[in-house]
Amino acid sequence: MQLSGSITALITPFDSAGAVDFTAWQRLIEWQIKSGIDAIVVAGSTGEAAALSDDEYSALIRSAVAQVAGRIPVLAGTGQSNTLKTIAQTRLAKNAGADIALVVTPPYVRPTQAGLIEHYQMVADEGGLPVVLYNVPGRTGCDMQPETVATLCMHPNIIGLKEARGDEERWNALYPLSSAHFSLLSGDDASFVRAVRGGAAGVISVASNVVPGTFSKIVRLLQAGEIDDALGLDQDLQALYDFLGCEPNPIPVKAILTRLGCGVGLRLPLLPLSAAYGENAESMTAQCKALELPLV
Repeated sequence: MQLSGSITALITPFDSAGAVDFTAWQRLIEWQIKSGIDAIVVAGSTGEAAALSDDEYSALIRSAVAQVAGRIPVLAGTGQSNTLKTIAQTRLAKNAGADIALVVTPPYVRPTQAGLIEHYQMVADEGGLPVVLYNVPGRTGCDMQPETVATLCMHPNIIGLKEARGDEERWNALYPLSSAHFSLLSGDDASFVRAVRGGAAGVISVASNVVPGTFSKIVRLLQAGEIDDALGLDQDLQALYDFLGCEPNPIPVKAILTRLGCGVGLRLPLLPLSAAYGENAESMTAQCKALELPLV
C-alpha cells in the first residue's frame, strides 16, 4: 500500500457530556471523503488518543472503517512510550479494522537512534499492520534522524514517514529515501507545499480537518504541475495556519469545527480556546465556510 495525496489527521468530536460523538464523527468522515481526502488518521495526537479508553479507541476505529467502507485507507495512531505497549496498541488497531499504523517516536523516554531502529523493527514485525513512522520532536522530545529513517525504510513492512519538521535541511536529507515502497509525507501544514514540490508524496494535515477540499485541490494542482495556482491557494491559508498554532493542537481546530457544528469541547488537561482568540476563530470559520462544501 502506497500512501500519497492529502491525508487528514482527524480530531475526535465529543458531545456536551464529554462522550465521543459518533454521529458527528461519521459526518466528519463523510465530509472528508466527499471533499477529496485520500486517507484519514484516527486517534492520532490531533484525535486526543491519550484521552481515549481502549474501548473508545477501538470503537472509534471500527466506526471509521464502517463509514469509509473501503473507499480510502484508514490509519490509526498506535505509538506509545514503550515497544511492547506499541505492539499491543497496533494489534488493537488491526483488530478494529485499521489498514495502517501511524507510529510516533516514543514520547518522553527519549530513546537513542539505535533504540528507535529496534523499536520500529519490532513493531513492524509483530504489530500486524504496515507502519508509517512519525517524527514530531516538538511534542515527543525525540528527533528521528534521516540516517535512522534510511535504515528503517528498508524494512518491508515500514511504508512511510510523517515528518513534522519543516526545515529544508531535514527534507533535503529525506528526499532521496522516497520510493515506490516508502512514502514521504509532510506533517507541517505551513511548509507542506515546499515538501511536495521537493519530492514528498503528500501531507498528513491538521488544517484539512476544516479545509479538506482546499487541501485536496492544492495537492492535485501540485501533482499536475500547476505550481502558481497551488501556491496561491496555499497563501490564502496562511492566516489559518497561524491561527491553528495560537494554542496547542487540537484546541484551535476544534474551535472551528464546533462553530461548523461538529463536536463540543476537549478532554482535560486541554481546555477550549481562550476567549482572547474568539474573534479570530469566527473569522477563520467564515473563511472555511467560504472555501468548502457545507458540513452536513
